[in-house]
Amino acid sequence: MIISLTLLQSYIWSLTETDLYRNLGQKAQVQAKELAVIPSLIQYVQNKDTDKIAQLVTDIYKQSDASFIVIGDNQARRLFHTANSPLYVPMLGGDNQEVLSGNSIITIREGSLGASLRGKAPIINDDNQVIGIVSVGYLVDNISQLHRERLIPFIIFCGLLFLALFIFSLCFTKLIKKQMFNLEPKSIALLVKSQKSIMEAIFEGIIAIDTHYNITNINQSARKMLNITNNNKELVNHNISDIIKATDFIYNSNNQMEDLHDHICHFNDCLVIANRVRVIVDDKIQGWVITFRKFDEVNLLSSQLTQITQYVDNLRALRHEHLNWMATLSGLIYMKRYQEAQDFITIHSIDNQKCLDFITQHFKIPAICGLLIGKFSKSHELGLKLIFDPACQLSRLPSTISEIEFMSILGNLLDNAFNACLKNQQGDKSVLLYLSDATDEIVLEVSDQGCGIDDKLRDSMFQPGVTSQNPKEHGIGLHLVATFTQKANGYITFDNNEPYGTIFSVFIPKY
Repeated sequence: MIISLTLLQSYIWSLTETDLYRNLGQKAQVQAKELAVIPSLIQYVQNKDTDKIAQLVTDIYKQSDASFIVIGDNQARRLFHTANSPLYVPMLGGDNQEVLSGNSIITIREGSLGASLRGKAPIINDDNQVIGIVSVGYLVDNISQLHRERLIPFIIFCGLLFLALFIFSLCFTKLIKKQMFNLEPKSIALLVKSQKSIMEAIFEGIIAIDTHYNITNINQSARKMLNITNNNKELVNHNISDIIKATDFIYNSNNQMEDLHDHICHFNDCLVIANRVRVIVDDKIQGWVITFRKFDEVNLLSSQLTQITQYVDNLRALRHEHLNWMATLSGLIYMKRYQEAQDFITIHSIDNQKCLDFITQHFKIPAICGLLIGKFSKSHELGLKLIFDPACQLSRLPSTISEIEFMSILGNLLDNAFNACLKNQQGDKSVLLYLSDATDEIVLEVSDQGCGIDDKLRDSMFQPGVTSQNPKEHGIGLHLVATFTQKANGYITFDNNEPYGTIFSVFIPKY
C-alpha cells in the first residue's frame, strides 16, 4: 500500500507539474499577445519612449501575477524591465530571433533573474513590421513553490485517506473473522460476491437497516436515486438519517411491527413508492429491508401502458367500424342494390375524408393525428359525436413535454368525456375538442355533455385511485394528466358545462 501510495503521488506530482507549466506558459503567451496589440504601446516602442513604456507596463504589471514583463525593440534590446534592469542591453536567453520573425513562442530560458518560463510575442506596427518584443515570464523557482503549495495538502489528504482506509480494512477484517460461521474464506468470498452481484443487479433501490436504523447494506440504484456519492463501505453502520431525512415511513414506531407495501413518500427531495419488510431471525426482528422506485418512473410506465391500451382500443374501434361497413356493403351487393351500395360508400368516404383532411391539415404531429383519428372512430362506435373546433391547430410541442406524455393527457381527457357522456341520457352525446398553439401557450379544452363531477370528488379528483368508476380498473387517468401538466410547468382547470357535463382546460407554456 505504501509503495502504491508513493507511486501514485509521484505520478500525480509529475502530472500536475507538467500541467502547471503548460497552463502558465499559455497564460504568459496570452498576456504577451494582449500587450503587443495595445496601440499606445506600439507607438511608444516605435518612438522608443522608455518613460511612457515604463508608465504603461508598470500599471499592467501590478495587476498581473507574472514574475516579470520585458519590452524590447526590433534588435532585441531592452526598452523596459520590471526588475529595473539596465536599458538598451541585449535581452538574454537566445530565444528572440523567432519572435522578431513574427512568431509567438513559449520557452524556458536563463535570464537576468534566473531560469524562467516565458511567453513572447512580436510587436507589429501598422506597416506590418516587427518593431519590438513583449516577454512575460514566470520564474521557475516561483513555479516550483506554487506547485508545492498546491500538492502538499493533496499528498497529506491522500495519506490520511489511505490511513483511514487501512484502519477501516483492518477493523472490517477482524469483524469478518468473528462472524465466519466456520466457513472457509473462499466460501465467504463467494457468498459476498454473489450477494453484491445480486444487490447491484436489482433495478430497485434497496437499503437494509438494523433495529438501530444503522445501514447494513445499500445497492447502487439506491445511491443513484438519492444522489449519494459515498460508496457502500462508507455507508455501512452509519445511521440512515445521515442520508434520508426524517420520514414516518421509516421512523414511525407504529410501523415497526408490520410490513408496508406500495407506500408513496418522500426520500429527501425524491418522491418514491416504497416497501418496508421486516427481517426476522429466531422470531426476533433484526431490522428491515426498504425497497423503492422513483414515482416518476412508475408514472411513466403507467402512462405508456395507458397509451398502449388506447392504441388497442382505437384499433379495435376502427376494426369494428370497418367490419360493420363491410357487412352492410356485402348485404347490399348480395341483394343487387348496387346504387345504394355506391351511395353508402360515397357518404362514408366523404365523411371520413373530411375528418382525415381536417386532422392532417390542422395537426402537424403524426402521433397526435393517429390518436385523434382513433378517438374519432371510437366516438362513432359508442354512438357519440367528437366535434373539432374549427380554430384547432398544433404545429409542435414544447421541449418540456414529450409526445407520449401529451398523448396521455389528450387521450385520458377524451376517454373520460366519452364515459361521462355514456352515463348521461339527457345530453346530446357530443364532445367538443379545442386544441391550439396560436398563443404563447398550448391550450387544450375538452367539454362534454356528460354526467358531471361528483361534489365529493372535486377536491381529490387528481389523486391516484380516485374515480367514479371501478377503482380496480380506473383512477390513474386524471392523476397522469395532472402530473404531466405540472411537469411541463402548466396547469389544469375544470368547470361545469351548460346544460350538462364538464369542461377540462389544460394550459402548457411553449417557452
